[in-house]
Amino acid sequence: MWKQLVLALTGMAVADVPSDCPEYGEYAKARHAPYSSGRFQYPSQRPEPRCRSYAVPEVEQTIDRVKGSIRDPDLYALFLAFVTTGDIHAMWLRDSANQLQSYKPILNSTSGSNATNTNKSDIASLYRGTINLQARYITKFPYCNAFQPPPDSKLPPNNHKRSLLAKRGDTVNPPYDPNVVWECKYELDSLSAFLQLSWDYYEATRDAKFFGKYGWAAAVKAILKLASDMMQGTYTDDGHVNQSPYTWLRDANVATEVVSNGGAGNPVLGNIGLVRSFFRPSDDSTIYQYFIPANMMFARFLKACAEIMQTIDASAAAQMTSMAEGIDKAVQQYAIVKHPKFGDIYAYEVDGLGSTNFMDDANVPSLLSIPHLGFKPNTDETYKRTRQFVLSRSNPYYGFGPVLNSTGGPHLGPGMAWPMGVIIQTMTSDDDDEITRGIRQLMGSTSGLGLIHESVNTWDDTRWSRSW
Repeated sequence: MWKQLVLALTGMAVADVPSDCPEYGEYAKARHAPYSSGRFQYPSQRPEPRCRSYAVPEVEQTIDRVKGSIRDPDLYALFLAFVTTGDIHAMWLRDSANQLQSYKPILNSTSGSNATNTNKSDIASLYRGTINLQARYITKFPYCNAFQPPPDSKLPPNNHKRSLLAKRGDTVNPPYDPNVVWECKYELDSLSAFLQLSWDYYEATRDAKFFGKYGWAAAVKAILKLASDMMQGTYTDDGHVNQSPYTWLRDANVATEVVSNGGAGNPVLGNIGLVRSFFRPSDDSTIYQYFIPANMMFARFLKACAEIMQTIDASAAAQMTSMAEGIDKAVQQYAIVKHPKFGDIYAYEVDGLGSTNFMDDANVPSLLSIPHLGFKPNTDETYKRTRQFVLSRSNPYYGFGPVLNSTGGPHLGPGMAWPMGVIIQTMTSDDDDEITRGIRQLMGSTSGLGLIHESVNTWDDTRWSRSW
């Protein structure tokens, strides 16, 4: 859905999809011919060309080129099964940014907004449209994580959240406009994803002029203010309780959908350099609000994007660099905690007061994904110990069994491993055997659909969430 929002907003070429084309969520639940010629005989799950809303020649050329490099026909079929999150008609900042990461290799210095060969059906245009749309949303409602179609798109708002607002009892401060916002869970990683998306585009194209044309700088300044506010602790120096800049309440019977202490969360020590986050990338609430993977990701891309900001506002660029370096220092001081079995490792969450949450979740950013984020290399000693912990039974959300061995999370509970965790494990490994084992697990966990599911039961591949 988010691609349609961006395409409509930017005036890019959107195919007129015939009315008889099925909704992909339903289409993906069944097997479609032709089938791959390997052992698994995966079905063909790409929509037929006439049912594709957006076609990019460079993508099709890459698909053809890769076919000649992958000998296993099943593995090639699985390569076509791109992980997406389009079954909810809203635009998540994190998800829309992450879905573009796979296309970064297609971007290059000739893809910029001033390129003479720029056309209406290229990946660079999709990047620019997504960055601009996210910047618009963040500037208006920086605490929110998922958004409605913009007025420019001529698409109506999705009434899902508004119709349930009274029933679910969502009470959010600062308030938001439900015609603009689909959900307003404050997640530091969502803002980090916007910065990563911006850096990915700039790093590949060196197109600095694009960022000065529209509202990118204003969005980054809104993020800086929010991050500064979210360094505030629970108590003042004399023992009074600070008023939280953000609170979130929902009438729910699921622990991960509630925030304690009147929506302000568990107490934290303030002004230590870390930024609070009320929710994780799984959309589950944090236990201790210094969520370390998001702080790592935020520091990494805030510092990187300072290079872009330098051409627009040198003072803001200096603030970005200073904040990023402060977070980095605080991570080393507060997030490295001695585990009784693995020694000094990175904690998943801390409060600055001594409380620690030892776990990891498959959703990115995660502790396992630290090298993928570019925060530390996989040769870093603390990361290596952390990795051993994450991929062991000491991690309460590491699922294991004959089908899949991977991190999961409280979002779907114990016993449901996430293929995303296996993917991140292979992407952050230099061990050929480990990578091969991971790929084989992915190939054996599709329940015959040839698609990478959200989660899979570690003992039964027919029990999964989301067909794709």
